[in-house]
Amino acid sequence: MESIAQNGCIYLDNAATTKMSKTAINAMLPYMDEIYGNPSSLHSAGQRAAEALADARQRVAACLGCGEREITFTSGGSEADNQAIISAARFGERKGKKHIISTAIEHHAVLHTLRKLEKEGFLITLLPVSEEGLVTAEQVAEAITPDTCLVSVMYANNEIGTIQPIAEIGAICRERGVLFHTDAVQAVGHVPVDVEALNVDMLSLSGHKFHGPKGVGALYARSKTPLSSLIEGGAQERGKRAGTENVPAVMGMAAALEEACEGLERNAKKITVLRDKLIDGLLQIPHCIVNGSLEKRLPGNVNLCFEGIEGESLLLLLDDKGVCASSGSACTSGSLDPSHVLLAIGRPHEIAHGSLRLTLSEETTEKEIDAAVTAVKETVEYLRSISPVWRDLVTGKQEFVIK
Repeated sequence: MESIAQNGCIYLDNAATTKMSKTAINAMLPYMDEIYGNPSSLHSAGQRAAEALADARQRVAACLGCGEREITFTSGGSEADNQAIISAARFGERKGKKHIISTAIEHHAVLHTLRKLEKEGFLITLLPVSEEGLVTAEQVAEAITPDTCLVSVMYANNEIGTIQPIAEIGAICRERGVLFHTDAVQAVGHVPVDVEALNVDMLSLSGHKFHGPKGVGALYARSKTPLSSLIEGGAQERGKRAGTENVPAVMGMAAALEEACEGLERNAKKITVLRDKLIDGLLQIPHCIVNGSLEKRLPGNVNLCFEGIEGESLLLLLDDKGVCASSGSACTSGSLDPSHVLLAIGRPHEIAHGSLRLTLSEETTEKEIDAAVTAVKETVEYLRSISPVWRDLVTGKQEFVIK
């Protein structure tokens, strides 16, 4: 198996993290060298940093269609998810409401937080999803009770790319007087995001998903939404998030977000064409299936299951051939358990274990797509040739699940 990558790898794991853009890097540099003061300091060096922070907050808010005071900078999407959910839970608890609605395919930053709250006596309803990974606004409406204090539904799934009907769900939540949060980490910078149009009260995002730096994100919280602090200490972020702000990272994230939003329509069109070409090429492999909706899908997401192989072996051999891919969430890459998302959409354990996620960016080329298709075909064929499970399938000792 010869390597197909000429310069490094064919990087198809952009859902895990993206390459920082030159725009983001250049935006950060002055705040690592010249403007290095603490934004909380009253002297001129600190105030220059504070002015930059205020400017970045205004620019991020403009990209989301909200007010600058509605933006709290965090260390990333996981912290933003935690803060949104725990804030709503504590507010609900004070009013005697301890019921939270979410879905079975959320990111673990949401699911693990809900599990923690469940141990504290909260009632958690995880809505099932369709085979395409979709939940409906009607499901949410039926699940809301007088005790519901929060609904949290992710905008776009990090594994299978399914885009949920957020605006419709938000409208129902607003009508019922229930706080609504969306984990939009995979959506921001890739599909249009306007918090007013989406009817959301809280929204999480992370800089490194749209060519910004790692370790920085933001939480949008609609004006008058009760937001409590997870980190106690100073009065930074209007008392909602203690700790000296990471000014260089914030500036990089703001620049990357502006760039992503400005090029969103153009990039989405290009990436969607490449995504569909990749899907069409991989579906030529017998006994494989696409996971998630083909219509309501992120532009750069491709997720398939291949019967008769194990996903970890597929990833390692693809890496040898110069293709960087994943089998699901990067946050659970060390786990041997099959994806909870794939199980939730009805994939059997043995099929879910044979999953592959390829995620594109605007830097992905048609040549790389062709090379990736060839690499996956060759690798799947090789793994099946040495698999006793595949031998049993082709000889009829076992029945194929994927026809």
